[in-house]
Amino acid sequence: MHLHIVGICGTFMGGIAAIARAAGHKVTGCDANVYPPMSHQLQELGIELIEGYEAAQLETVANGTDIFLIGNAISRGNRLLEAVLDAGLPYTSGPQWLAETVLRERWVIAVAGTHGKTTTTALLAWILEQVGLNPGFLIGGVAVDFATSARLTDSALFVIEADEYDTAFCDKRSKFVHYRPRTAILNNLEYDHADIFPDLAAIETQFHHLVRTVPQHGRLIVNSAEQSLERVLARGCWSEVEYFGVAPMRDTGGGWTITADGDIEIDGAAQGSLSSFTLSGRHNQLNALAAIAAARHVGVPVRESLAALATFGGIKRRLELRGAVNGVSVYDDFAHHPTAIAVTIDGLRRRVGSARILAVVEPRSTTMRLGTMKDTLAGSLSAADRIFCYAANLSWDAAVVLAPLGERVAVHHELPALIDAIAAEARTGDQVLVMSNGGFGGIHDKLLARLASAIAAPSLGEG
Repeated sequence: MHLHIVGICGTFMGGIAAIARAAGHKVTGCDANVYPPMSHQLQELGIELIEGYEAAQLETVANGTDIFLIGNAISRGNRLLEAVLDAGLPYTSGPQWLAETVLRERWVIAVAGTHGKTTTTALLAWILEQVGLNPGFLIGGVAVDFATSARLTDSALFVIEADEYDTAFCDKRSKFVHYRPRTAILNNLEYDHADIFPDLAAIETQFHHLVRTVPQHGRLIVNSAEQSLERVLARGCWSEVEYFGVAPMRDTGGGWTITADGDIEIDGAAQGSLSSFTLSGRHNQLNALAAIAAARHVGVPVRESLAALATFGGIKRRLELRGAVNGVSVYDDFAHHPTAIAVTIDGLRRRVGSARILAVVEPRSTTMRLGTMKDTLAGSLSAADRIFCYAANLSWDAAVVLAPLGERVAVHHELPALIDAIAAEARTGDQVLVMSNGGFGGIHDKLLARLASAIAAPSLGEG
């Protein structure tokens, strides 16, 4: 079968392309932004890429294409989509195609939540890999240990990052409604995606749609601290439920807990320790705990999960060290929601101790650009020693919003000026944490180059 994927360079649709190719299908695709790393991953798989959405490409692909897979970034008015509809050509969404052709006969383990989906999905896939279960997976990022975001195997197990974003222009349900998991992690739930959902209650409704698809002998693994998830389950739950959280956990009738020292218990019985787990931050310990609980549901003993987690190499763009110059370290992180920003800074603080943290944030997501979360942004950055905000294309005044942080804050509207300001402030031992859900204009390499050119600058090397 020949699949042509419209919007192929997104992480999810790129993963679909890799899975379809592994299943033996011919795959081509197009996107408005054909750029690394996904373009390289697809080219290595022998997938032909077309730049742009011009309707004229139908002349090239339509005669040999069996079905068009339409990415959720593609809206009505897109020239190629309109041509497909006018011609009456067959099309479907990526989640629906995946559900019907790959997931139907597999034990699906889905990882849902506002935060931590990518990391938890990768942790779980790595556990199953290390114990020899050879899982298929689709991760919303690239795990260092796998060097790819998706793969198809002959295993009955498939681990998937279960995104609550909408499915396609013709299907406004969340993607995860299609997956029908037997094991589902509900990691957390906050308001996000203001371009899709009017309020938190609307997202809770989608999560309950997911809960409705889990069989009675399936299992929900639920963060006990989230009142939003309690409201979801209160609407109706027909499956087994295990809770996880930080000890002491509120009364849930038992469950998984982790202590301040990283010791794990289930229903009060000691299970081992995450002392050898290398990812920083309490949030990552909770991600690991959820992965351990899900792995146990498919038969993996806790001790084997702990051994696997001790060897986990991390996720690209999750506190990823991009380089160090003159004792100044530059990190890249995908954090873009205020909660994620706060826990990412906390995770780095736990790693670097009293070293200065220079937080560089681009409020780029639609939710942030609209200002929906602006009132909590200052608080999320308060643990950083210096804050630099890139305020291009915002509908609100970042200087006003961040004013409570005082003289620690610098707001810039031009990238070169932002880079110069960071380089002028940085000194030996500083940790520069860049946070954005986009490419941020290649700021990481540009900043490292700027730091290298500033060897003689007085600020560098000062204590």
